[in-house]
Amino acid sequence: MMGHSHALSGVVGWMAIVPLVQGTEFWGVRFDLGPGEIIAGSLVCAGAALIPDLDHKSSTITQTYGFVTRALSALLNWMFGGHRNGTHSLLFALLMGALTQVLALWSPLAVQIFVFLLIGIAMNGLGFGMDKNRTAAEIINALGTAGITLALYTSGTDYSWIGLAVAFGCLLHFAGDMATEMGVPLLWPVSKYRVGQNIGFKTDGKIERNVVTPMLTIAIILLSVYLFPWREILPEA
Repeated sequence: MMGHSHALSGVVGWMAIVPLVQGTEFWGVRFDLGPGEIIAGSLVCAGAALIPDLDHKSSTITQTYGFVTRALSALLNWMFGGHRNGTHSLLFALLMGALTQVLALWSPLAVQIFVFLLIGIAMNGLGFGMDKNRTAAEIINALGTAGITLALYTSGTDYSWIGLAVAFGCLLHFAGDMATEMGVPLLWPVSKYRVGQNIGFKTDGKIERNVVTPMLTIAIILLSVYLFPWREILPEA
């Protein structure tokens, strides 16, 4: 799938699991998710849902932070055997989740920086940045990303779940790509068999543009109405 579809799936995926994990504990992480955690998790998941495509030189995430992400893209492409190989495996999702969780345990400041980067990636994926006036779009993206990150920080958002959210975002990416013709090698490097190959729809084809993307957008609206206490937010008439 294209970057915007992956980003949308990250938002939908996180919002969809909130009612299922709320109040539970998983791998030592307690899920007490308020509005801040729901918003933060949605954006973190959206950004993480683009990470596997760092193996492609033209992907949304590779173009997000200029030389830094382009260099990282070249490195991951070399390490994991090209596009839609190792970075699209369960091993990669596990590694990303584990590394992020270690980062969270190591330094709260590092987590805030990583959240800022992921939100910026998510904003690009959702369409805030890839514009005809690239410079203006990047400035707006940076200001919006900084504002959201600061608002989440000042509201005391808890990021103890961030490693799981990043791994989940990667898994959502795999699910999206399994629905396309190329499929993904989930068991790499043990097996290079591509799950979903030659079965699904064409990337950026009519089905993705006219069915998948609109359905994901509608799902975000419906889940927002369900999850957030709008009667408490909006003033009474």
